[in-house]
Amino acid sequence: MTIIEHLTNEFHLRPAQVENTVALIDEGNTIPFIARYRKEVTGSLDDQVLRELHERLLYLRNLEEQREKIRASLQEQDVLGEELETALDAAMTLTDLEDVYRPYRPKRKTRASVARAKGLQPLADALYAQPKTGEDPETLAAAYLTEDVATIEEALQGASDIIAEQISDEAGGRKRLRVVCMNNGNLSTKATGDDLGVYEMYKEYTEPLKRIPGHRILAVNRGEREEFLKVSVECDRARSMFVLSSIHIREGSVYEEFVRNAMEDAYDRLIFPSIERELRNELTDKASTAAIKVFASNLRQLLMQPPVKGRVALGLDPGYRTGCKVAVVDQTGKVLDTGVIYPVPPHNKLEQAKSLVRRMIETYGVQVIAIGNGTASHETEVFVADLLREMATGDVSYMVVSEAGASVYSASKLAAAEFPEFDVSLRSAVSIARRLQDPLAELVKIDPQAIGVGQYQHDMPAAQLADALDGVVESCVNAVGVDLNTASAPLLSRVAGIGGALAKNIVAYREENGAFQTRATLKKVPKLGPKAFQQCAGFLRVTDGKVMLDATAVHPESYAAAEQLLSLCGYTEADVRGGHVADLHERAEAQGLESLAQTLGIGVPTLQDIIAELQRPGRDPRDELPPPLLRTDVMDMNDLKVGMELKGTVRNVIDFGAFVDIGVHQDGLVHISKITDRFIRHPSEVLKVGDVVTVWVEGVDSAKKRISLTMKKPKD
Repeated sequence: MTIIEHLTNEFHLRPAQVENTVALIDEGNTIPFIARYRKEVTGSLDDQVLRELHERLLYLRNLEEQREKIRASLQEQDVLGEELETALDAAMTLTDLEDVYRPYRPKRKTRASVARAKGLQPLADALYAQPKTGEDPETLAAAYLTEDVATIEEALQGASDIIAEQISDEAGGRKRLRVVCMNNGNLSTKATGDDLGVYEMYKEYTEPLKRIPGHRILAVNRGEREEFLKVSVECDRARSMFVLSSIHIREGSVYEEFVRNAMEDAYDRLIFPSIERELRNELTDKASTAAIKVFASNLRQLLMQPPVKGRVALGLDPGYRTGCKVAVVDQTGKVLDTGVIYPVPPHNKLEQAKSLVRRMIETYGVQVIAIGNGTASHETEVFVADLLREMATGDVSYMVVSEAGASVYSASKLAAAEFPEFDVSLRSAVSIARRLQDPLAELVKIDPQAIGVGQYQHDMPAAQLADALDGVVESCVNAVGVDLNTASAPLLSRVAGIGGALAKNIVAYREENGAFQTRATLKKVPKLGPKAFQQCAGFLRVTDGKVMLDATAVHPESYAAAEQLLSLCGYTEADVRGGHVADLHERAEAQGLESLAQTLGIGVPTLQDIIAELQRPGRDPRDELPPPLLRTDVMDMNDLKVGMELKGTVRNVIDFGAFVDIGVHQDGLVHISKITDRFIRHPSEVLKVGDVVTVWVEGVDSAKKRISLTMKKPKD
């Protein structure tokens, strides 16, 4: 099959969809642009499917490239016959290709190659042929004694080595053994010492390969890497011997025992160690891929959390010895004031701290407080809750936010350029406040891997993880849209078609020439050519500019269609600005969407998108999500009682459950079995980061700082 046919079958799409999508990708279009502005061409494939299709396209093209390299090598060796051609064409994975090529791949010096150099290949061939009758092996080997082969034992050992390598290189047997081991084998772990710490459960552990979950694969890999565990694959040797015998042994032959011994040597010395590595690599790859998907899903939900808009925020970066850093930012994120307080041990300057924070709240009209969840977070939360009770205004609430990556950002060149007048710790407080106001705009400044909403992230392939997470950030930024006149360079760099260099050029142009009045002005930015403009324009917003449509997600290429649509439906741009086009969709439907789209020269999907944008210009998809859970009081672990009902925010979703912030310093764990009454394969089927959920306390272990929660309401 062709690559297009493969993709069509794998993704259950129409051939035209795949052909058109591949053509768009090859033309240099970005995934966000294709997903948003080429729906007619792709059949409205969404961003995620397009990314998966692109990834698979690259794999299949790499497969074809490797296939042709191997074909060329086989032709050069003059061994490419019809059987090999068929085997090459049938290989559907890189592993299959390697199996086909293995016997012909140039090898380093091996026992078999040494034996061949001594002229023992004919002896090996004669023995492996296994005729029913013939001379005994010793008599046969005597004919091959030379200066290089001094004894019959040496001749037979050399022939055995050659046969063992041939059996090891045979593709069909390796493939069958791989299946046998995967279906019937076990992963086994043993302790290398007494103190295993977090790996205690793997002291003497065995689990079937086909059932072991990904998070345990990554856990034992880490335990092995840290030298706490010895990990091995156990496979039924007798079953494996049966498989190999059915291929390589001719029963009743005078040489059967000799070949069988060579076969067993091949299995023990060559085949099984190789298959063990391959199976472990395969399990690790699958586990990493699944973990990356969970990480990416969590990151998407975190970035797309509803912003707390239009509120003055106070950020607190807690600390013990160095104090708690404070920063107040206005509704736009501009820093109004900073300071340091010492409300917790060892300083305990409680009244002084209250006085400063109270003054900031009253002076700047602070409406919401963001508290970082790091060191001294709980004590700082208690301090804030007590202060708010004393003030009794009822107008101020707080939320504990993840400060993962805040220290990375605050020590970066970007933060130094943004806040040269502040030290590193005060920059963290600003970042924490802004994270509550607009998680997406602030978190794009940080390496996605530092945000920490996955599991075993340091055990995954770095490049694969980075690509996946960068794709998520790009997808989220473009889904929300970016204000061209206020966005930072890091935020602009995530817009389709822009990148780091162009983002800096846009900011520099803005600083030199003032705010952009139109999207079209972007064309004057140095090095921002027609292709980049086409890719990025629809995702950039110019609010209160000269062109009304510049404030929407309508692409400039569709402006004429949008203006004609308004005219045909009896509206003006002033109606759109005033929000008086609520029944635009009904008026368009009355004219017939297909007929209207044809009149406008666009497709129905684009028409529907334009209508949605004109009805809600510059809409933020995050506004449609439930608001974040803000608090005015705090609890301690000692306050928790079994059966207590609480509201909480999902902080992380992992393979075996979800961690929920319930207003206590320690997040509680809802095990996968406690999420819902119905069967689920993964917690992400029900929960996502940022969800506000109702939970009940099942258990509290203060010594180990563990809280067990359930989402199943306890029976009275």
